[in-house]
Parts: sequence; structure tokens; C-alpha cells
Amino acid sequence: MKSLKEHRLEKLITQTELAKLAKISRVSVSQIEKGQQKPSELTIRKLAKALDVKPADIEF
Repeated sequence: MKSLKEHRLEKLITQTELAKLAKISRVSVSQIEKGQQKPSELTIRKLAKALDVKPADIEF
């Protein structure tokens, strides 16, 4: 299992690009990556879809 940041960097996309793909704010992506915000189930699904991975494959 990889962190959100590891998945994002593996796909070579920025926080801003991920935020646009997942339809959430860049600040939220940053806070989730830093552990400052716990994502909702909906947000987890959006991020997983944007990264083309299963929600269970992302470690938060």
C-alpha cells in the first residue's frame, strides 16, 4: 500500500492536477498528504478514481 503522495508522484502529476482530476481543492490534497485532514469516503473514492487505483490501495 502506498500513500496518496506516492501514488501521485508515481503518476507524475502535481497536487493541482490531482485536485482538478478529483474535483477537490488543492489545499485539501495538500492537507490530506500531510495528514492534517482526514478524507471522507467520497473524497477517497474521487482521489482513487483520479489516480486509477482502488481506494483500498491508498494509505491515509
